[in-house]
Amino acid sequence: MNPATEAKEIAEGLRRRDVAIIHKLVERYQYRLTRYLLYLTGRQDLAEDLFQETWLRVLERGSQFDASSRFEPWLFTVARNLTMDYFRRKKMVSLDAPMESGNATGTNEESFTAKLADHSSPSPFELAARSEDAARLAQALLLLAPIYREVLVLRFQEQLSLQEVGRVIGAPVATVSSRLRRGLAALRSHLEGVAHVR
Repeated sequence: MNPATEAKEIAEGLRRRDVAIIHKLVERYQYRLTRYLLYLTGRQDLAEDLFQETWLRVLERGSQFDASSRFEPWLFTVARNLTMDYFRRKKMVSLDAPMESGNATGTNEESFTAKLADHSSPSPFELAARSEDAARLAQALLLLAPIYREVLVLRFQEQLSLQEVGRVIGAPVATVSSRLRRGLAALRSHLEGVAHVR
């Protein structure tokens, strides 16, 4: 189906609060949205709660989706805004602060990185990092400051354009590009450090 036609169909379905379109969207984006929220929050339990809240918000505010753009950036924006609201309410770490190592999940870090690395429909970013490198990549991403981790995930795992990433995070393309460069450099440094330790 043509992307413009699909976006229009999604917008009309959301305006009608069509349960069938919601189920279709949840099924299609379940893994991607969960993965994004895991990287954003660093906690599996919180990611699962925010996943549910995101779909409730999509149902409530579906009429705000503009069919002139793709659905994915709008969905990730809704999820991000809910996450930021949660962080503000709980006076938790912002996306500007690095995630605490060793307490990234509120559960077991190894199972968390395995969950991020293990799935059935990998993006091109993940295909390049398959096998034993996938866990190293997931672990290295968790060590990055969240502002860098987020743009790397949106750009390379979720395959959003620079403009779409900018819309999701509310920043100009120049800022997105700068964060990508810095994030890639930091990721390379973390991966090389892990390689030297091994």
